[in-house]
Amino acid sequence: MARSRLRLALTALGAAAAVAAGTAATPATAAEPRPRVPRYVALGDSFTSGPSIPRQVNARCGRSDANYPSIVREELGIADRTSFTDASCGGATTDHMWNRQGATGNDPQLDSISRDTSLVTLGIGGNDIGFGEIIGRCIHPLGPVESIPRDNPCQRYFTRNGVDELDKRVNETAPKVAAVLKAVHERAPHARVAVVGYPALLGDDIEGCRKSVRIADGDIPYLRGTLRRLNAMLRKQATDRGDLYVNTNATTADHDACQPFEERFVEGLYPRPSRPAVAFHPNAGGERAMAEAVVDTIIFGPSAR
Repeated sequence: MARSRLRLALTALGAAAAVAAGTAATPATAAEPRPRVPRYVALGDSFTSGPSIPRQVNARCGRSDANYPSIVREELGIADRTSFTDASCGGATTDHMWNRQGATGNDPQLDSISRDTSLVTLGIGGNDIGFGEIIGRCIHPLGPVESIPRDNPCQRYFTRNGVDELDKRVNETAPKVAAVLKAVHERAPHARVAVVGYPALLGDDIEGCRKSVRIADGDIPYLRGTLRRLNAMLRKQATDRGDLYVNTNATTADHDACQPFEERFVEGLYPRPSRPAVAFHPNAGGERAMAEAVVDTIIFGPSAR
């Protein structure tokens, strides 16, 4: 990051850090103590934690030290690791913000936040609408590519009595995300909070999608629409509270899982060993692109993306 961007980023967070510390954000002099380092806490699911991306620092949660929170920490110049907590964990739902996460042993993620926290990023909601179930239902992993349907069997499955079940799940997740944001602000009343949306998973290259993700042609636009509604919901929950929304979909739009392998920021159904990542998740390049979106949004505001 250029020195000027780093200075802007620290300025954007400095006031919150000073207020959290109980001091006024006044210019430092030689006689004054050094400004308090911003304290950053990252909350989220596997799109935040970065499963299988080297180097894994928490195998049970699939947490990488090359995920977007770790890169954001570096780009914001938070060299003191005690001022950074990454509580993200693969498989997390909004419920795991308050509750211990089963076999992973991950503590309630909200427990990582305190009154001196000055920055919180939150990437959650995908597991609440059933990302894993959706992928399991919609892919066609066996047989030649030619055997993948051209119509929309997945959409028909999730449309019951004329009601889109996935749309319903997105609507039901909205108050859960709102409750998480409320709890974050109660624990860290002076923190800058950024809700991080999900990256572009599926593009409009139907043939590329057939080969990479093995989803029926007609289901590609359907699932793309579901992700768009999920991100729109996350944006609304953030902006309704006056929080930031980070549009990672925009930064990854031309690097979805249907693109040629070398251009992908999100992996397809069968990631290659040469670039470790989990299927339908960001790879290391995707995590970096998400981090850039987070930092740009903190510095320049939502209009930057």
